[in-house]
Amino acid sequence: MKRSRSVGASSPLNGIGKQDGDTRRKRKVAEISQALNVTPVDVAALRRMAISEGGLLTDEIRCKVWPRLLNVPTDTLPENPEEIERENNKDYNQVLLDVQRSLKRFPPGMPDKQREGLQEELIDIILRVLGRNTQLHYYQGYHDIVVTFLLVLDERLATALVEKLSTHHLRDFMDPTMDNTKHILNYLMPIIERINPEVHDFMQQAEVGTIFALSWLITWFGHVLSDFRHVVRLYDFFLACHPLMPIYFAAVIVLYREDEVLDCECDMASVHHLLSQIPQDLPYETLISRAGDLFVQFPPSELAREAAQQYSQQTAASTFKDFDLVSEQQRPDSVLRRRLREKQALEGAAAGAMVATAQPTVARRFVRLAVMGLTVALGAAALTLVNTALEWAPKLDLHIFP
Repeated sequence: MKRSRSVGASSPLNGIGKQDGDTRRKRKVAEISQALNVTPVDVAALRRMAISEGGLLTDEIRCKVWPRLLNVPTDTLPENPEEIERENNKDYNQVLLDVQRSLKRFPPGMPDKQREGLQEELIDIILRVLGRNTQLHYYQGYHDIVVTFLLVLDERLATALVEKLSTHHLRDFMDPTMDNTKHILNYLMPIIERINPEVHDFMQQAEVGTIFALSWLITWFGHVLSDFRHVVRLYDFFLACHPLMPIYFAAVIVLYREDEVLDCECDMASVHHLLSQIPQDLPYETLISRAGDLFVQFPPSELAREAAQQYSQQTAASTFKDFDLVSEQQRPDSVLRRRLREKQALEGAAAGAMVATAQPTVARRFVRLAVMGLTVALGAAALTLVNTALEWAPKLDLHIFP
């Protein structure tokens, strides 16, 4: 079905003049094109582009890059997705209700007929993925993620990417129970405590818990952000990163709102209400950069013991073979090291000897950030278990965790 893609067509490059911004934008488009056209495709470079300021810039580029980030071969997809039997499907009624309530996720001014057609496609994609993967269980909020892919891609490609995402990044949300989801939420407070103990202690005293961030996590913020440009910018970032990156981004939002939190009444209702109302004018590029920094400073392995809290359920580690294959094809560690050398050369011209002092810290940051491009094929909770991580890290010849 033909439709406008302008809803997420352009991601801004912030903090720079228009002429300089246009130049940087053109340069980035050229770099993305080059990474797509080499053989094999330079997926690690694409990850770097998706993470860096402005993300992937346009929906046209996302159509080409998102499949690469998820290692989905587009040339072997069936031309026509299979028909779905709705009436006897156990998930159909709930999916239908959720999709009918999703009007705000479609662009303002979209003709009703076009929107209704997309809603039908949305239902089919969800039921198709669940039907092919009977180990997955639908959860409310899943449709918010699927509709984002549908608005950027066509039904055929959206189905393939959503299926891959559901069996990898989102796998732990799609268990029969919410045990793994609650475990991932348990990472939020340890991250906050590392950066701002005062905010952490205030929230603990208020007994607010982490449920305010549930919809952020399980919809990748799609349910709570009104501007589609911001949603797809975050998806660029999350698709290129570690599956736990959304919880780090949730932490930086709370930390960004430090003054509001501390000025709030110290009781559960007040703090929960404040944090549940996410601001729409967040400095997204700053927060994205900050989330990446926190991941490097406090990787999941460092937080796992605190987050575990009697956690003993089996997680989605069965995708290791897929992960191993993908990582060998991408080699983001070497690309990130090259990027570091280039950055140091540029900084050297401006800052001279200061670069030499900063080099070890910056180097560690980019080497560790390689893990965000390597771990797309494991369930998020599984990746946080230190023993599991130490089992596969030596095999990949990378010192992924400090």
